[in-house]
Amino acid sequence: MPLTDVAVRAAKPREKAYKLADGHGMYLEVMPSGAKYWRLKYRIDGKEKRAALGVYPNVSLLEARKERDKIKESVRAGLDPTHEKRRLKLERTLDRANLFEAVAREWHDKQKVGWTEKHANRVWKMIENELLAPLGARPIREISAPELLAVMRTIESRDALDISHRCLQTASQIFRYAIATGRADRDPAPDLRGALKTRAVVHMKRIGESELPELMQKIATYDGDLQTRLALQLLALTFVRTVELRNAEWSEIDEVKAEWRIPAAKMKMRSEHIVPLSTQALAVIKQLRELNGNWALLFPSRSNARKPISENTVLYALYRLGYHSRMTGHGFRGLASTILNENGFNSDWIERQLAHTEQNSVRAAYNHAQYLPERRRMMQWWGAYLEQSSADISI
Repeated sequence: MPLTDVAVRAAKPREKAYKLADGHGMYLEVMPSGAKYWRLKYRIDGKEKRAALGVYPNVSLLEARKERDKIKESVRAGLDPTHEKRRLKLERTLDRANLFEAVAREWHDKQKVGWTEKHANRVWKMIENELLAPLGARPIREISAPELLAVMRTIESRDALDISHRCLQTASQIFRYAIATGRADRDPAPDLRGALKTRAVVHMKRIGESELPELMQKIATYDGDLQTRLALQLLALTFVRTVELRNAEWSEIDEVKAEWRIPAAKMKMRSEHIVPLSTQALAVIKQLRELNGNWALLFPSRSNARKPISENTVLYALYRLGYHSRMTGHGFRGLASTILNENGFNSDWIERQLAHTEQNSVRAAYNHAQYLPERRRMMQWWGAYLEQSSADISI
């Protein structure tokens, strides 16, 4: 006899599991724990198989019968319900893998291997805050250029123009990864070229070439902290980034080889950088060693020797010398580039010495020593140029 709702509800657990048949292969299995499971027996190619129809009372008798009828219909059509269930589960898994969020996570996991933890966290935070809410649940293949532009417009509405450009660049890399892994057909980001708002370019403040001799003479006679004067001189002689100067360690300096090797982790482009040291730079380093040779850092903070000097130290010193509105520490880089180019040095040597962006990551890993003999000659010329410039002027 077919089961009734009353009979199903009244079925009590026993010491061992038992079955109550409903007909057409369907039955209720009552477990010793009191749990009640709907099951269905069926045959495919002469083999008996079982399918789960649900748990009572979450699935009622009527709902279990409807599910039974659907499965029986599939069996008559020659489809194995267990295989179909696995196929649907696989499809759902693949669907999730095709969502923008899943692709973004994969891309980030691959990229962060070559990043610092701080940079990796910063990139993911940007993706999470700006891209996942509007795009995370969307199949990446279906995201269009207008949809991506709408996301960028939302960011722009906060006047976060730099973030909108970084987000578009990151989104483009995620789309290209999706193309490479077969989950997207194209990258819509290039279609937005010219569509985003931009800020007027503000170049780093720097004096003109004609004013450099006077600045170098003022630095040489700087009456403030000796360490600060030496920092200004070494910055001018090496034209590294201020952050690279501040974090310089004695373990990176080889006075015999006359070079400073800045580890990749400290460089903006995450590639080791070699700075040839002119005789003038070595003279500054000799003074620094006498002053700070017992510490790990060339320029330790006076309040905590394990930390470098403040990023404002150089700016404040330039302010004291009268260059607050006309010169920054970064300005030495622009001055060096201009003067070296005007004096006929190869632009490739100059760009390599400035450690500018190398688009090819494989090349970047080997380029730290590129043009090194030529750069040594160039940096010695630069040291002599600065020395002569300051000697030619009296204040």
